[in-house]
Amino acid sequence: MSSHHPADHTDPAHPTASAPPPPHHRVAVVGAGLGGLTLARVLHTHGIDVALHDLEASPDARGQGGMLDIHEDSGQFALRAAGLHDAFRELVHPGGEAMRVLDRHGSVRMDQKDDGDGTRPEVDRGHLRDLLLGSLPEGMIRWGAKVTGARRLASGVHEVTLADGSVFTADLLVGADGAWSRIRPLLSDAVPAYTGVSFVEFDLRDADARHPAAAAVVGGGMLFALGAGKGFLAHRESDGSLHVYAALVVPQDWAPGVDFRDPGAAKAALLGHFTGWDARLRALVTDADGDLVPRPVHALPVEHRWPRVPGVTLLGDAAHLMSPFAGEGANLAMLDGARLAECLAAHPRDTEAGLTAYEAELFVRSEASARESADNLVLCFREDAPSGLLERFAAYAQRH
Repeated sequence: MSSHHPADHTDPAHPTASAPPPPHHRVAVVGAGLGGLTLARVLHTHGIDVALHDLEASPDARGQGGMLDIHEDSGQFALRAAGLHDAFRELVHPGGEAMRVLDRHGSVRMDQKDDGDGTRPEVDRGHLRDLLLGSLPEGMIRWGAKVTGARRLASGVHEVTLADGSVFTADLLVGADGAWSRIRPLLSDAVPAYTGVSFVEFDLRDADARHPAAAAVVGGGMLFALGAGKGFLAHRESDGSLHVYAALVVPQDWAPGVDFRDPGAAKAALLGHFTGWDARLRALVTDADGDLVPRPVHALPVEHRWPRVPGVTLLGDAAHLMSPFAGEGANLAMLDGARLAECLAAHPRDTEAGLTAYEAELFVRSEASARESADNLVLCFREDAPSGLLERFAAYAQRH
């Protein structure tokens, strides 16, 4: 990779005075989520210097959300490339691959046990992130580095501006900064669009002791309880809590019209959509602990891609934001990170060749997953739900 440095800028009033050049990185990654961390880890194992910048004030600035199923051909591939697969296996949540599908009446339409030999083991997102963080050298991540913009300089390097007014430059800039990426505009005019589905996220803590009926409904792993235009997606977390998403096919202005600062008002608004549903499913909302948080679901175009732009690329949600109905978001981000690192390592003297190879496979796999995700979103909330999801699971079982 080249290592051009931007020229110093001399103050014409003081010809001998010059500001120190901004920090310059061979590879700079914006976003220390699972994808950015995987990229940094695999680059590090290949001896390639990298600097990560993340807007969070610290690694512990916020909770990391619930469980992830890590797929054999994507997330687990990435962890093997990172040399962390054995350590990952130690984090797997026993029983987490169990899955139940219910209809709106609470009738069990599918009940799949976790026999321990599945290819999609469940792990706590926070534990997985900690594993990746712990695999990186001290000081590789700059926390509290909120990116406000980026531009290409005449010298060919990219300059990134942070909220504190500071800048840095990079030979290779990677946007791993999620749905509303500040790096994406360097490559693409695409912006995420509302999918027509909004989630409301909440928890039931210490479920076996405090919410035994809800714990029994969800079971040991994942629950889908679906009806026409709405449903519940829930899973049991490693700390014994239940993490629940109520899903609604509603206009984009539905959530802003509800006072989510008032949990009672939020519960009432949500329950109004589940009139006539089984009392055990409605109780997931009634018994929720703490805040209810609206999560409108957005996606980039299924066929999102961009022309090769020297010195910059994207991974994860920045490249291919999709609804969670293919279960691929975190897995693809990690696979993107691992494959980008491997492509760069395979072309040590030609960064552009590495980026071209990476994007060629990125576009194919992300389009396939985004199409599956968009199709699954529709079938999950069909008039005959959960029949569409059951048909899809049956088709998966035949393929594997």
